[in-house]
Amino acid sequence: MRKTIALAFAAAALAGCGVIPGQQGAGGEERQPETAPAAASEQSAASEQSAAAETAPAQSAPPQDTKVIATREVSTGASGTHGKARVDITALTRQGRTVSLNWTVTGLDGKVNVHNGFGGGGLDFTVSGVSLIDPVNAKRYRVARNGTGEGAECVCSGTQGQFLEPEQSSTLYAVFAAPPADVTKVNIEMPMIGVFTDVPIS
Repeated sequence: MRKTIALAFAAAALAGCGVIPGQQGAGGEERQPETAPAAASEQSAASEQSAAAETAPAQSAPPQDTKVIATREVSTGASGTHGKARVDITALTRQGRTVSLNWTVTGLDGKVNVHNGFGGGGLDFTVSGVSLIDPVNAKRYRVARNGTGEGAECVCSGTQGQFLEPEQSSTLYAVFAAPPADVTKVNIEMPMIGVFTDVPIS
């Protein structure tokens, strides 16, 4: 009886984390529109998303590296605020079946909105809107979540109340399901910042 219940629960969990192209904040892997998703791809995406949620830390940020592997300066503007910022990506590290992304946002001019600038919506005070794009396999990887229900939280930084003045910095992180082992570079897409291309995975 216990075995039957466990199998039913596992099947329900996998069904709840299937891949839906274009869905924000679903976690795991998402095939891009250019490539038609197949049933096998959806099953693989579900298991990778589940693995990311199980193996990633729930609250603490992964260790940071001090080396900058990609950087850009941008002008930002949201919710009546505007400013100029520099974004430094300091780590994109494969850890088993997950990839950890670390970056720092530094204010350069005006006021930079980190409060909800990286989220998946106006009331999302996290960095869950950030995603990895595998250009070889045409797949997008959303931030992992610690469950499959509506209340599942992203395995990533919170940003509530963060508005950066010049020379102030915020260090952020997000965890994703890992792309295939032969994928050594990905593009990183960040709301309000844009796309970093060919960022190496270490």
